[in-house]
Amino acid sequence: MIHNKKEFGLGLVLFIGFWALFAVFMSPVFAGHNLLDYMDNLYNSISKQSAYYIPGARENAEEYIGRETSFTVDTKDRDQAERTAANFAMVGAEVSVDGTSVRVTGDLGEMLTFILDDADYMYDNEGDVVAEKYGLHERLVMYDWWNALDTGHDDLNLQERFDEARVVHQVLTRAVEPAYNYYEIEAQPIRDNALIVVISLAGYVVYTLWFGFAILFMFEGWGIKLEH
Repeated sequence: MIHNKKEFGLGLVLFIGFWALFAVFMSPVFAGHNLLDYMDNLYNSISKQSAYYIPGARENAEEYIGRETSFTVDTKDRDQAERTAANFAMVGAEVSVDGTSVRVTGDLGEMLTFILDDADYMYDNEGDVVAEKYGLHERLVMYDWWNALDTGHDDLNLQERFDEARVVHQVLTRAVEPAYNYYEIEAQPIRDNALIVVISLAGYVVYTLWFGFAILFMFEGWGIKLEH
């Protein structure tokens, strides 16, 4: 039996309204997207504007120009091993393939700055330059570079060459990964979208409270209360 019909009715109206609005949010009425996709794209664009760390990574990588380094790259199959070997050979590195492993020897700074050039193109959404350079899809090229740096970094740590491992990891996380993840996203400064950001954050708080009060009023109207 309903204890307080007025309070329960208010909660029920809020509950139904919450889900009705949710249905609108999940519809493609926001520039052809639902609200979640629209806001996800917006915040990705805003975050890209402030996630450009390639110049700093390049500055650190250039300190290793002239330092010859050897490391092993592990790949998932023979095709990736061959592609990785060909990529490093373009930098002038000596490479040897053994199954799915690639042994790379070369100037670490030259190799890293070469990779950073590709990351810069990808970050600027100029993937066609990378694709033409290698004759491969640009995302595949960056994935191969990511794998090479990731497994090469592990091998350098095993060799206790921690300085080289550190700069390789920096290029991996501050250049290659962001370039791949932000590819084809147009960067936007937050000042151009300040109003919508404030509205979205405030709306999130209000919408969350809306659901909470709907449940609270329904339960209290039903006669269910917390007692201390």
